[in-house]
Amino acid sequence: MLASLQKISGLIGNTPVVELNMPGISLFTKLEYRNYSGSIKDRAALSILSNAIRNGKVNSETLIVESSSGNFAIALARICKDLGLSFIPVIDPNINRENEAMLRLFTDKVVKVEKEDSTGGYLLTRIETVKALCAQHPNSFWTNQYDNPDNFKGYYNTLGKEICDRFDRLDYMFIAVSSCGTISGISQKVKEKFPDVTIVAVDIEGSVIFNIPPQKRYVSGLGSSKVPSILEHAIIDEVMIVSHEELVTGCHELVKEQNIFAGASSGAVYAAIKNYFSSHAVQGTPVTLFCCADRGDSYVNNVYDRKWVNNMMEKLSKIKA
Repeated sequence: MLASLQKISGLIGNTPVVELNMPGISLFTKLEYRNYSGSIKDRAALSILSNAIRNGKVNSETLIVESSSGNFAIALARICKDLGLSFIPVIDPNINRENEAMLRLFTDKVVKVEKEDSTGGYLLTRIETVKALCAQHPNSFWTNQYDNPDNFKGYYNTLGKEICDRFDRLDYMFIAVSSCGTISGISQKVKEKFPDVTIVAVDIEGSVIFNIPPQKRYVSGLGSSKVPSILEHAIIDEVMIVSHEELVTGCHELVKEQNIFAGASSGAVYAAIKNYFSSHAVQGTPVTLFCCADRGDSYVNNVYDRKWVNNMMEKLSKIKA
């Protein structure tokens, strides 16, 4: 498996950085959707599996299990298939139908939970299901993206390093949060070279990561129904919470203004950047960076579909009323 890992690692990372046009700031984005399976999560999946194999926790007969309805599951599915490993993703009804179809294509079994948890989401139910599956299979390995330190180490050693190698100056970095591996790894590495850089975490309403009251979330790829333990490794200067409406607007404006067709978290971060610099006085032209974590293909039937958006906003208005 080590030879296969080396081959896969050559397909992950060294993603392009492009400069965007935004008045008042020098804005750059790193196109993480150019990775092997199409997202930033390839880095975490490869890091976790590589270390588990080297440490003897995973062998050719091990069943890999994870709770994910998005990019991390897809990254694991693709990598596990290349390694000849069995993988069961535990998903929920919020999954984009394109992602579900892809997971069913690349794995032999998908488990879909239907029961909401105490936060109105499904994450806690998914985790209970993962634990049950692991109990049923003695030779199993839960990658556990929310608590496994190899998650953030994967970003520290690759994405963080690439950013430091690419820039001579960095004033702001806006990072979406979910499992919090990305922000933990990047913030640690980038702060080593740029100690004065402002790290802005971007979360969505209804997520509990930063002690906001939970509410139902309708978009995958951003936020969480639990506080990931690896968040403690992150160095965060400011937090911005975006609404579902701002996320949708950000996605559409990213297409219209920058010709970038990206996923929900990218739209949320783009909206946060615009909101931040419209309300904060800054000196000079700050060098600002964010990552486009994935493409918009998986969101064409929700975030990029006006009928779905209108239906979502109607449901949210009833919740907030």
